[in-house]
Amino acid sequence: MSKGSTSNIDWDDVIKKEARGSGDEDLGEVQEVGQDYVLVQKGMLNKQKFYIPKDQVESYDGNTLRFRISEDDAKARYLRDSPPTGSTAATTKSSSMPKREAEETTVPLTEERLNVSKKESAKEATITKEPYTETKRVDVPVTHEEISVERRPASGSASAAESPVQSKTETKVPLKQEEVQVTKQPYVKEEVSVKKKPVTETRTVSDEVTSEKVKVKGTSGEEEIEE
Repeated sequence: MSKGSTSNIDWDDVIKKEARGSGDEDLGEVQEVGQDYVLVQKGMLNKQKFYIPKDQVESYDGNTLRFRISEDDAKARYLRDSPPTGSTAATTKSSSMPKREAEETTVPLTEERLNVSKKESAKEATITKEPYTETKRVDVPVTHEEISVERRPASGSASAAESPVQSKTETKVPLKQEEVQVTKQPYVKEEVSVKKKPVTETRTVSDEVTSEKVKVKGTSGEEEIEE
């Protein structure tokens, strides 16, 4: 028997043998051979199961089963938890896997979640000082001297030096008075204190989210499962 021909492959012999992709990638180990597929499993903890059609097998050399597809193709097209619909498992000496009485298909249902975040923005409060003019009145007492004339009888006889004047004469008497001088001087009348404090308020946000629901059609009618 030619080991390189897929038509002559002993499928019982490939169980537990190494599987390789078209680029010699490690696809794992053959676990089961079905009627039209080969189950390849990779990983110990995070197991990846590839149900790859037999027509994708390129060759078998007695130790390694090689496929025509790459590891990326296998992940994109054949990564699943159960055989494809319509596939039939063949009787092989495969596996230590227990016989399954029923096959289970997992259909993931997705739903959108609202993620709300906050970002900080800033705005300014402007404090303006501007001049304004007002008139203030201050009462200031000022003093000045005035002349008063009083006539009274002479206290004695006039001396020779006190003869009547022959012409107009003037006698000046200084009069004192207070004058008001106004100056302006700035001073701090009062202070204005501006404080910032955080204020927390609750705002409600809303948006539409999309969920998935499953409808199962069978012989007994249609059943709708909604999450």
